[in-house]
Amino acid sequence: MAELHTPRSLIVTLYGAYGRTRPGPFAVAELIRLLGALGVDAPSVRSSVSRLKRRGLLVPERTAGGAAGYALSDDARQLLDDGDRRIFAGSPARLADGWVLVVFSVPEAERAKRHLLRSRLVRLGFGAAAPGVWIAPARLFDETRHTLRRLRLDPYADLFRGEHLGFAATAEAAARWWDLAAIAKEHEEFLDRHEPVLRSWERRADTPAPDAYRDYLTALDSWRRLPYADPGLPAELLPQGWPGGRSADVFARLHARLRDAGAEFVGA
Repeated sequence: MAELHTPRSLIVTLYGAYGRTRPGPFAVAELIRLLGALGVDAPSVRSSVSRLKRRGLLVPERTAGGAAGYALSDDARQLLDDGDRRIFAGSPARLADGWVLVVFSVPEAERAKRHLLRSRLVRLGFGAAAPGVWIAPARLFDETRHTLRRLRLDPYADLFRGEHLGFAATAEAAARWWDLAAIAKEHEEFLDRHEPVLRSWERRADTPAPDAYRDYLTALDSWRRLPYADPGLPAELLPQGWPGGRSADVFARLHARLRDAGAEFVGA
């Protein structure tokens, strides 16, 4: 997992962590202050906000005091709400719940949409079962439906729920559908970067708001990508010594320790 805390990614993470419970939008000056605490300069904040506005994720809105600011669009809120179910899932899927399948066909004349559909399914955590057939744990159904509709890709796809009946053992098939070694490596990289941070906090009695904000937002920015690379397969389908549970535990403990203290810095 590339540890690239880009300004755009950090802004999305900030809104996801603290922007949905606010009574109003973030003022531009607030965004500059909050991203500045993470080493991002003002021009980078402004250009990243402009890109997120063009993508329809942020909308301009005045604060109660009349300052220029930005709020989340309805699409962005849906995206973040769907993301919460991944980021804070807490446990892998159950094999008994079955699978969701996406079967799609895109005309050759619209190959750009075919590429977009494939790349979005990968980002949602789907594995390729066959050409034009993608599979994921059934609990990803709602998010998949929302995503395909938001991107206007739903006319090209059909969604199904079902169970795997053979011929190969399901664990063997899952190892073909996903690159489990690559996913495990991403978990290990997260642990390498953020487990020492957790250990450091566990040795401290205090929780200063600026430090908590910095360490929480960077941990969340790293973690929120992982539940998309890792679809949360049932435990019986994973290799022995799978690091996903450990990395989820590290993030959960950082969240419990730092999230609320970080909110004090955001609201300062």
